[in-house]
Amino acid sequence: MFDLIWRVALTVGLMFMGYDLSRAQSASPPPQELFARHCAACHGVQRQGQMGPALLPESLERLRRGDARDVILKGRTATQMPAFGEQLSPTEVDSLVQWIYTPSSPRPTWSESDIRASRTELVDVRKLPSRPQWKADPLNLFVVVEGGDHHVSIVDGDRFDVIHRFASRFALHGGPKFSPDGRFVYFGSRDGWITKYDLYNLRVVAEVRAGLNMRNVAVSGDGRWVLAGNYLPHTVALFDSDLQLVRTLTAGLLDGRATSRVSAVYDAAPRQSFIVALKDIPELWEISYNPRAEPIHDGYVHDFRMGEAIASPGFLGVRRTPLSEPLDDFFFDPPYRHVIGATRPRTSQEGESAPTAQVINLDARQRIATLPLPGMPHLGSGITFSHQGRSVLATPNLQQGLISVIDLQNWRLIKQIPTPGPGFFMRSHEHSPYAWTDAMMSPQARNILSVIDKNTLEVVAQLKAPEGQTLAHIEFTRDGRYALASLWEKDGALIVYDARSLKEVKRLPMSKPVGKYNVWNKISRSEGTSH
Repeated sequence: MFDLIWRVALTVGLMFMGYDLSRAQSASPPPQELFARHCAACHGVQRQGQMGPALLPESLERLRRGDARDVILKGRTATQMPAFGEQLSPTEVDSLVQWIYTPSSPRPTWSESDIRASRTELVDVRKLPSRPQWKADPLNLFVVVEGGDHHVSIVDGDRFDVIHRFASRFALHGGPKFSPDGRFVYFGSRDGWITKYDLYNLRVVAEVRAGLNMRNVAVSGDGRWVLAGNYLPHTVALFDSDLQLVRTLTAGLLDGRATSRVSAVYDAAPRQSFIVALKDIPELWEISYNPRAEPIHDGYVHDFRMGEAIASPGFLGVRRTPLSEPLDDFFFDPPYRHVIGATRPRTSQEGESAPTAQVINLDARQRIATLPLPGMPHLGSGITFSHQGRSVLATPNLQQGLISVIDLQNWRLIKQIPTPGPGFFMRSHEHSPYAWTDAMMSPQARNILSVIDKNTLEVVAQLKAPEGQTLAHIEFTRDGRYALASLWEKDGALIVYDARSLKEVKRLPMSKPVGKYNVWNKISRSEGTSH
């Protein structure tokens, strides 16, 4: 009997041992090991990006986890990203997805020496022809960012033909910016790369990595400077037009007690300065690139003429404007004397604050008005135009289906124009009687473009794509005769409309054309175009 019990116990023990060994053999390696084995060579040991893009939560905030899983399984066409569906199990893929959306520890850094080491010059611009090497109006080109497969198309704005198409960095963001003559365009990517592209010769001439997670870039009105604003690290990085680093500035308080992500950087050409919004600190910065800029006196000064404070240089220095709330994005009035900025809801011990809009006088360096805008206005995509002899600002709304129209003389709300749903982009042109807006933030109405009469402030027409598709982001030709819209789908298109009859003229197949930018409208700061 004892022998029988012993044999049964031994058999059961061996069975469980075999199960444990089998489970140990089938257990997936930890995600760190999987990443090091399959991903680090291209994406960096700390996921900060190298040949491939950064794989940090900040860089992936617009990429759904399901889409990230598909990329790992299937790869990306027209890129060096291979498919791992046959090498990794579903459990391992899920583990990797979870890992790349987890904050990196220790947090990766990006120093001035890292920036300088990242710079590459692919060609000496001085050796390239100084005239366009193709036949088209160089000021009526469209630069089209295709997010579906991370390419850029250069489109002739007269014939609506693609002149050239090339691969871009991953996830371009913030809109390309042009040199004053329209020859060069600067692209910024979410993972920090700035690419300088020569439109005349259709080639990349230089690149540099300004940070690990970048919001956008701005080009100075004189074409000499490029400024980048970063989420990670908390810096702004200043370059010359050849993308040689000049300096970095920590985005923080004067006393160094706190630092901030950078919400946005824009050029204020009439002021010869850059304007910088900080996301986590209630300050607005102005950085002058005028060599004769007045000295900066920080802190309280009774009379700076009496030498009562030590001044810092005004040229490329930071002039700070204290705010009651940080600005998430902003817009300029036509004279560039005022910034109209939006705040986002903030959670505190008292609860969540409602979003607001502030008017900041850049000369007085203080808030002069609070705008009565409900919901969440998207002022970064606002436009100005003339309405019955008065200059007005119109802004879409990320939360509500309406357009807010503000009188820029007295900062009063003129009208709320209902739309089918919350929108993101709005555009017009000085030669067009209409302003166009989308409803792309609406699950039900993202296929609808609304056309607004600028005189009556009424929606007079709607253009529709098939239900479930997204129709967004209008841009006009140089003369305002045609309006181009994006069918924002993987198998999407650039749709050309007659801007008066609103009839479709032509359709160019493209891969999720997220934005298009007309050279003339941008460099001339055309009315109705975001700057």
